[in-house]
Amino acid sequence: MVYQYVAYNENKEIVKGKLTAATEEAATELLDYVGYQVVNLKKYIPFFSTDKLAASLSRPKPSEIILFYRELALLLESGINITTALELLQEQMSNRVLQKSLSEVIIDLRSGNQLSASLGKHPSVFSPVYCRLMSVGEQGGGLETVLQQIADYMEKDVVAMKNVKGALTYPIITALVTIVVVAVLVIFVLPSFGDLYSSLGVELPAMARILIDLANMAQSYGLYLLLAVVIIAVSVYAYIRTPAGKYKKDKLILSLPLLGKVNLLGELARCCRSMSLLFHAGLPLTEVMPLVIQGCGNRAIAGALQDVHLDMIRGEGLSAPMTKNKLFLPMMVQMVRVGEETGNLDTTLIAVARAYESEAEDKIRSLIALIQPAMTLIIGIVIAAIALSLTSAMYSLYGEGF
Repeated sequence: MVYQYVAYNENKEIVKGKLTAATEEAATELLDYVGYQVVNLKKYIPFFSTDKLAASLSRPKPSEIILFYRELALLLESGINITTALELLQEQMSNRVLQKSLSEVIIDLRSGNQLSASLGKHPSVFSPVYCRLMSVGEQGGGLETVLQQIADYMEKDVVAMKNVKGALTYPIITALVTIVVVAVLVIFVLPSFGDLYSSLGVELPAMARILIDLANMAQSYGLYLLLAVVIIAVSVYAYIRTPAGKYKKDKLILSLPLLGKVNLLGELARCCRSMSLLFHAGLPLTEVMPLVIQGCGNRAIAGALQDVHLDMIRGEGLSAPMTKNKLFLPMMVQMVRVGEETGNLDTTLIAVARAYESEAEDKIRSLIALIQPAMTLIIGIVIAAIALSLTSAMYSLYGEGF
């Protein structure tokens, strides 16, 4: 692995450079050996590299990570040591990114590091929340149980995401088909009718005239319209990559009609389950909250949790700060208050997570049942509007004696 460093040499001059070493500790030892006092040392990541591109294209699937956790738990339960277990799993991995990450984890383990710390060096593959949970399991001697809990949690999360994607697949495909059909009619069919009617000098109905004008405009300025759409799409994409854009996008997702509530329930369920797992493992809330915020997939909810964390540090507890933000639904706030009063916060949080997951699944099923006829009706209305405008134009031809 290549590291870049900033250090002082024997003459107290600042020097910069790169070197290859197996681990960060090995790189530090090499620099000490040549008489350099290290100021800063980190992995060298070029602006563009084939490894970086491959990592982004072949990111491990959640199902692969879940399988890894389950198999590792089984191997550890059978008495195999961690390093040997990881070596066995690495040989079976088909994903190159996961295989490479495990090889670096094995090197770290042989250098004396713990499993949680070694996995934590790869946050794009192994979530920091789960790594912290594993650290608790390592200290308490229940690493196998923790790994199974993580796999169960991830599996529930994957199922929830699949349900949401399943609900969106049909309307997206239907919308694309509708756009293609309307585009064909507007670009190829309507202009022909427009030329015919204009050659006959017929006064067209308003609807037909508007559609034909739109078709002519699309033919005349289609390239410019396409260019404008591309520019707008690229600008929007660039904006939502910024922190402010990501926050507004995530906030918009939560406020969407119908789907917004499903997304909110899913995010809150994930937060409650993460808090329950970490709190049940024995971590204090002051340490649990930053990990939950870091693992939260929605910036709007992460910002709300950050406000709760700050108020909690001031001594306001957990439920009281939640009442200040409408993102935290009443049942969640009430159950958290009960958990604080009874000392069973982990139990009440897992109950909230299950309730919200069940409610989200019910809403998704209702959405699927509603979306299919709704999209069929919308397509029918669009096609009927175009057909009626053309037939009304034909009737106007007959009315004028053609």
